[in-house]
Amino acid sequence: MRASRGLIGIALGLAAGLAFGAGGVFVKPLLESGWSPGAAVLARITVAALLLAVPGLIALRFDLRPLWRAKWTVLVYGLVAVAGVQFAFYASLERIPVSMTLLIEYLAPIALVLFAWVRTRRMPQRIVLAGSVLAIAGLVLVIGPGGGSLDPLGLLFAAVAMIGVCVYYAIGERAAEQLPPVALIAAGFVVGAIALALTGLVGLLPMEATLTDVPFLGGTAPWWVPLLTVGAVSTAFAYVAGLAAIRMLGSRLAAFLGLSEVVFAGIVGWILIGEALGPLQILGGLLILGGIICVRMERPAPEPAGVAVELGGEPVPASAASADRR
Repeated sequence: MRASRGLIGIALGLAAGLAFGAGGVFVKPLLESGWSPGAAVLARITVAALLLAVPGLIALRFDLRPLWRAKWTVLVYGLVAVAGVQFAFYASLERIPVSMTLLIEYLAPIALVLFAWVRTRRMPQRIVLAGSVLAIAGLVLVIGPGGGSLDPLGLLFAAVAMIGVCVYYAIGERAAEQLPPVALIAAGFVVGAIALALTGLVGLLPMEATLTDVPFLGGTAPWWVPLLTVGAVSTAFAYVAGLAAIRMLGSRLAAFLGLSEVVFAGIVGWILIGEALGPLQILGGLLILGGIICVRMERPAPEPAGVAVELGGEPVPASAASADRR
């Protein structure tokens, strides 16, 4: 059962990576027709919030009290993991090359490994460190370090986006005890959409949209077709599948699986809009895959040795005490 759960979790993580990675192809026609990135992001999150509102309410059995009890989790998730990531990402793009912004943001899995190292004061297993090195090398090859000036504020915004991604994985692993996953995501989208709308109202994030027909997957479609596609597939489904993968696999492995997004983005772009992959990008994708495999091969932490505990005044082995509790 544990192996089956792990395989399902990996499949969901890869499905989320594919859905996230395809988002660029779906949203590109809107951006090329005059939509600002902020308006496109706000629209896709709003669509996803509307699509998940009813499933979220059903998961809560139409009882909003759990949302109120978990209000701080919902606020952090919506403000940091949804709105914060998007705002910081686009703020960074205005100051440093897109490749550098992506490279820093996708260092989130490495940051999670380092954070666990600092928090527990236990060095990660060598296989995890090897996987981290392979993943970083693969990211550099797939995304490319880019050129241009490196504005300190742009680097800071990119780091904030990376922290937001870390929060997405950390909350996803721990929030199941408070809320059903679909309810957390739906509420987070609502909070994130409101926050992004406010940044647009005060002028921090430009909001421009052109409601015309756009080229889409080799043809022409109304503007709302790619918008609904990116909102349903690359936002609503991607977040739900990603959170399910986090619950099954834990934040570390799920975060490394999330790196498949950059690989899938290149593959989808190649298949649907003819953006060819170079040899270095293909090699980078293989290195990322190798990094994911290394992290998947991490051995479970050894269980603590049996110790004596007292039951009814007599010491018994810890294993017997555990069996008694079951």
